[in-house]
Amino acid sequence: MTVQTIREDSARAIAGGVAPRRWGSWYIAEHRIRAMKGYAGDAIFQSFGNPLIYLFALGVGLASLVPQGVGGVTYLQFVAPALMATAAMTVAANETSYPVLMGFKWNPIFFGMNASPITGAQIVNGMMIQIALRAVVTVAIYFGVIVLFGGVPSATGWLAIGAATLTGMAIGVVISSYTSTITEDRGQMAMLQRFGITPLFLFSGTFFPLEQLPIYLQPIGWISPLWHGTELGRVATYGLEEPIWLTVTHVGYLTTLFLVGLWATRKHFTRRLNK
Repeated sequence: MTVQTIREDSARAIAGGVAPRRWGSWYIAEHRIRAMKGYAGDAIFQSFGNPLIYLFALGVGLASLVPQGVGGVTYLQFVAPALMATAAMTVAANETSYPVLMGFKWNPIFFGMNASPITGAQIVNGMMIQIALRAVVTVAIYFGVIVLFGGVPSATGWLAIGAATLTGMAIGVVISSYTSTITEDRGQMAMLQRFGITPLFLFSGTFFPLEQLPIYLQPIGWISPLWHGTELGRVATYGLEEPIWLTVTHVGYLTTLFLVGLWATRKHFTRRLNK
């Protein structure tokens, strides 16, 4: 082997590593989007079936028991933004629980990815890109169905799609920062669903104003990302009246939670992959 051949091989090897280092996050996102073919049926049902079921059950069925509405709007208009935020939360929770644990333990594909020039932070970024895309599509379908039911009286209602997606991502990165540290499955995912996601769904002002809860339960809503996202959605969809500082607080809280959770998830991925 000549010196020239060695130089050419080295140049090709270096060139081959440039693209993954630059575009690695998008490679991971593409991989995860392609992998969705394995559960496309469930994803489609969740995107189309869930909004129809929830809206018929709550917006049509339960709403008949609340003819006076809530806060000057119909019950459907009140609950619709909460359903959108909940949909994004469900998508993010599903994608950041068992799939993360599987990538480290049962099908340790994360280690294979990291054996290339792709870093742990890029793996996390790619996952979040895919989750955000899926959440946006799901929430947009929810929004379209809600519009058809007359649940969005405001022209700014489409902003609720962004509010719901931010809510789901803020919750998702918190979950992934935890699941990326799990080494043995001892039922943590079930506990997370039972004592994390479900209480958020029930005590975040989803079905009734937070003020109707006993005062000792209201702090659950104040720290709940779902409550902040739901209130943002209500501001967008029907003009919920609240102080501007509170709206800014909603956005700031969700954004801070997302950034801190993303930082923690990257840190945990990088540490675990480089042990």
